[in-house]
Amino acid sequence: MLGQMMKMPLLISSILRHAARHHGHVEVVSRRVEGDIHRYTWADCAVRAGQLASALESIGIEQGDRIGTLAWNGYRHLETYYGVSGMGAITHTINPRLHPDQIAWMIGHAENVAVVFDLTFLPIVRSIATRCPSVKTWIALCDRTLLPNEAGISTGIPNLIAFEDLIQSGSDQWNWPQFDEQRASGLCYTSGTTGDPKGVLYSHRSTILHAYASCLPDAFGFSARDCILPVVPMFHVNAWGIPYAAALVGAKLVFPGPNLDGRSLYELFESEQVTFSGGVPTIWFGLLNHLESHQLRFTSLKRTVIGGSACPPSMIRAFRERYGVEVLHAWGMTELSPLGSVCALQNKHLSEPLEAQQRRLEKQGHAFFGVDLRVVNDAGEDLPWDGSSQGHLQARGPWVIESYFKSAGGNPLTFDAQGEGWFPTGDVATIDSDGYLQITDRSKDVIKSGGEWISSVDLENLAVAHPGVAMAAVIGIPHPKWDERPLLVVVPKPGIALERVELLQFFDGKVPRWWVPDDVQFVESIPLGATGKMLKNRLREQFKDLQLADT
Repeated sequence: MLGQMMKMPLLISSILRHAARHHGHVEVVSRRVEGDIHRYTWADCAVRAGQLASALESIGIEQGDRIGTLAWNGYRHLETYYGVSGMGAITHTINPRLHPDQIAWMIGHAENVAVVFDLTFLPIVRSIATRCPSVKTWIALCDRTLLPNEAGISTGIPNLIAFEDLIQSGSDQWNWPQFDEQRASGLCYTSGTTGDPKGVLYSHRSTILHAYASCLPDAFGFSARDCILPVVPMFHVNAWGIPYAAALVGAKLVFPGPNLDGRSLYELFESEQVTFSGGVPTIWFGLLNHLESHQLRFTSLKRTVIGGSACPPSMIRAFRERYGVEVLHAWGMTELSPLGSVCALQNKHLSEPLEAQQRRLEKQGHAFFGVDLRVVNDAGEDLPWDGSSQGHLQARGPWVIESYFKSAGGNPLTFDAQGEGWFPTGDVATIDSDGYLQITDRSKDVIKSGGEWISSVDLENLAVAHPGVAMAAVIGIPHPKWDERPLLVVVPKPGIALERVELLQFFDGKVPRWWVPDDVQFVESIPLGATGKMLKNRLREQFKDLQLADT
């Protein structure tokens, strides 16, 4: 017997309709590429997103077409999110920090029929436009007066139009279509540090379930009382789902635009009374340095989620102890939409000493409903949840990938004894008896010394706790006796003179002696990828000829 409930598909347009109808007065604030602050409401956003959908249909965009975006976090990008997916097309967010050749490859692989872009990225668009034959229309996120060809400059960009002209050509009475909730809604490519990037195609259903889960109290805990500023870019896994989750609960949303330096972010936090933010550790380093150097405090910020790469415990402590901000340590990846776990204490942990609570909060967290996790050995056998057995982390759930777009990379799943599919994340991890996940490394970055694993993440977290270290990476270097040994690569803080012996002694008593790096190399910078992650493959190439002593 079937249930007798209304058949209402989970569609992204329904989130925006809800926000406009029940929280229509709540603001969406954007710092624009043009330099000013733009304000309007969720009700205004819904009207303009509908106009965009109507206008796209009028220029021949059909359901299932892919529309690329090269844009910062802002209200026009938000309208593209909802307008494109809401009409049944697919929003393909593209990371503009990638090399133009990679961007052109992604546009071609996705067969984008249109691309919207902020004027910041006009040089990129100029350089690739002739290499993107599938793109019939290039849409600049501005009004006509700012189009470069209006100033007499030859753009070399075919069929270039202004976003505001397109919006104004659409109907403000658009009716959002109904269709299968399993229809694709968004496309995001992995960073592609090894080989070509792989496309992850999200559905309306998976996106909404992910948004619901992210709002749970033991996840981001969003409510209509929040003012949320996503520092994580909207081109990076849909800003971790925040543009959908904020609309779902009717929260105020603040977009920072292109200025992500510490001063700009702090000013926006304070002027808009932001209560929640999210971003990667490299961004928060800049913010914390700005606060410290100018002796500033937060007056409204209460919580921040930090992910993208492991957050150093020293950063979690600085936010909590100096500024009274709760850090939610999270783990996820593009293939998980991206949330896999968020760290929050359970009731049984509230009676623990503060130091024990802090150590728990430094882990990547606990799975919430919708995600299942396990760690397995090389043979694919489940490892115990004892907090010490390291294995390959796998995940499954309704917002976890089953196969890559166009089968690029094939079906990545592995299967357990019951025939159930699991996605191999590429991370090495432990899970403790309470179900808390701790990432110890990426499979490709783990250091195997004398047949035993050394966690580069743990060593990096210790190194950046040194008061003179601005950034640190640990890589494995070939060793004649032990196969590999750890090398510490350090960027000193400005004006600080560091010594090799001093840094190595800093590890004494904090890790097993055989974990201590064999050597230290000082550099001016550590190469970062397009999403702020350290590119250890480049460091391994840079130091491949370094000779470590046979000890």
